[in-house]
Amino acid sequence: MEDPGRSVYRLASLDGAPHPVLDAPYDSLEAAELAAQRWYTGQGRQSGLAERGIAVEVQTRAGVWRTVDYPLSCLRSARHESAWR
Repeated sequence: MEDPGRSVYRLASLDGAPHPVLDAPYDSLEAAELAAQRWYTGQGRQSGLAERGIAVEVQTRAGVWRTVDYPLSCLRSARHESAWR
């Protein structure tokens, strides 16, 4: 049984649907963001902006998912990123 006081996070696409690759339960906001970052620097780098756009959601006590963060590194385009180097 899940601890009712524990938050559960997941990664979603910017349209609110579960992320096609990273949809899994995460124990913390930091763990979800780290998973998004690792995916982005690997497989995700080859994806278009629509696929790279990731939102972090937390599940409320009522079972509804609410967006709590957008990892900015996943929203940058390759062109934008090279301009920062």
